[in-house]
Amino acid sequence: MVKTARTTFRILEAIKARDEATVTELTDEFALSKSSIHNYLKTLEHEGYVVREGNAYRVGLRLLDLGGYARHKQRLYQSAKEEVTKIAEETGEMTNLLVEEHGRGIYLHRANGEQAVKSDSYIGHRVHLHNTALGQAILAHLPEERVEEIVDRHGLPETTKNTITNRDELFERLERVREEGVAFDDEARLVGLRCVAKPIVNKEGEVEGAISISGPTSRFQGERYRTELPEILESAANVIELNINYT
Repeated sequence: MVKTARTTFRILEAIKARDEATVTELTDEFALSKSSIHNYLKTLEHEGYVVREGNAYRVGLRLLDLGGYARHKQRLYQSAKEEVTKIAEETGEMTNLLVEEHGRGIYLHRANGEQAVKSDSYIGHRVHLHNTALGQAILAHLPEERVEEIVDRHGLPETTKNTITNRDELFERLERVREEGVAFDDEARLVGLRCVAKPIVNKEGEVEGAISISGPTSRFQGERYRTELPEILESAANVIELNINYT
């Protein structure tokens, strides 16, 4: 691993986490000299990856170009984006498309219906996989040894009182997801939010990602939550899988 390259990316992540950061703040965080931090920032600014505003630096839109390109080249995004929009329009709720990369979930696409609630996530947002229906739908269709690797690397952090934080309990949940063909998230990542998700599987039997519908607990209950929404996702997943496999 090249230390300079790693430090560069860590500086970008630190600026993102703070929304903006000064040379002094980054010097304190990385235990580097001000001149070293200044050199990193000047290089990033010259290449368009950060923007200076007064004494602070924020992430630049050059990264949006890279992210937009990466998403555009994703086969799943091209195969699923229309179905994601249709589900949001039909249900009035928030619909998400998630993929796994390096053991984390990445929001690849989203559409909001008329009643959709606000969420802390956004396109490109990286999240843990164990505490969302989307993530569990993906984990349930990965090889067991891969799931073990992901848990070893990223852990099972608690985000609400309903989060699974025990490895054995997680594997029991994943077995249930495989049996039922659908994953449910009852306020496991965000209080007040429920989610139902279906995996997207290609003709080789490999999971490509997952699609979900999310909404408030007041609307996600009973027959709608347990039957109607999963059926809508089932139909959409079938279309997406056909798009992936035969186009």
